[in-house]
Amino acid sequence: MTTESSDLYPVTRLAAAREATAAAGLDALLLTPGPDLRYVTGYEALPLERLTGLVLPAEGEAFMMVPRLELPAAERSPASRLGLEFVPWDETDDPYATVAARLGRPRRVGLADRMWAMQSLRLREAMPGAEQVLAGTVLRGLRMRKSPAEVAALREAGAAIDAVHAQVPGFLRAGRTEREIGRDIAEAIIAAGHSTVDFVIVGSGPNGASPHHELSDRVVAEREPIVVDIGGQMPGGYCSDSTRVYAIGEPPAGFLAYYEVLRRAQQAACDAVRPGVPCEAIDAAAREVIAAEGYGEYFIHRTGHGIGLETHEEPYIVAGNAEPLAPGFAFSVEPGIYLPGAHGARIEDILVCTEDGGERVNHRTRELVVV
Repeated sequence: MTTESSDLYPVTRLAAAREATAAAGLDALLLTPGPDLRYVTGYEALPLERLTGLVLPAEGEAFMMVPRLELPAAERSPASRLGLEFVPWDETDDPYATVAARLGRPRRVGLADRMWAMQSLRLREAMPGAEQVLAGTVLRGLRMRKSPAEVAALREAGAAIDAVHAQVPGFLRAGRTEREIGRDIAEAIIAAGHSTVDFVIVGSGPNGASPHHELSDRVVAEREPIVVDIGGQMPGGYCSDSTRVYAIGEPPAGFLAYYEVLRRAQQAACDAVRPGVPCEAIDAAAREVIAAEGYGEYFIHRTGHGIGLETHEEPYIVAGNAEPLAPGFAFSVEPGIYLPGAHGARIEDILVCTEDGGERVNHRTRELVVV
């Protein structure tokens, strides 16, 4: 990871989040461990039953509730640069009561989208008069529009996962199981610079017709396509996600026919990316090509999802989402065609909307790779 933490998690994020909180008519944001907290503070806190949380009032000083045993980690984190007060609490304390007492009588508070139900309910008990809403509705505008440092981090993640796809042909041999191949891929994801493996999909033959197929003990055979969808998180927190299709020997002619349709559909969607274009128009660009060739019923999911600190985040590239693209939006473009009981295919790249188009961060060939 070469992108500096101070660039990825600038101190200005706290003020930007506060302004967004006030603009949304909320009295405070309450962010527990997860992507929202990391986005605002840079702190990758452990998700524990003990409450760790940033309390960000629309007016007044922000503070961080921290279990005393986690205080050293918090003080070493990027959050220490923000001038926050760390409020340690002991095992016999009630941190929820402390939050409520410090906030007074808030009317509306935003809770981190990934907050545990146990914690949101305890906060409701401590502040029974406060309406709870999702913090994501406040932070979405900030998180969707990636900064230059975030775009650089996504490029690094894209290059890392591309390096793994370059190794995949060496893992594919008839007689091996999907699970054996997946184990090799997972090791390669870490070796390429990721800190964690988020997912490894190896869908061979009919399993390729299941978009979220999990690794199985199915033995890979000659002349069948294999869908490989892989991703992980880099040390700086930003994610990779890319899908390519392979075959051990030439696959059936029927597969080759619709794979070329899929390749054209993915290209059409990527070509449509530019500022001001609605998200749903990117979905339509891919879907129209596939439907025109008679495969529309076999494209069974949205065309893409946003990516950043989460593999799936806003914006979603799907019919009904009229959100216009803006420079800095980062998302996948991944149409698929899935023939139940036979085989399937998906081609996926991460794109960033630029001032005049779209930039791919994945650069491996999108042609079928025959091993």
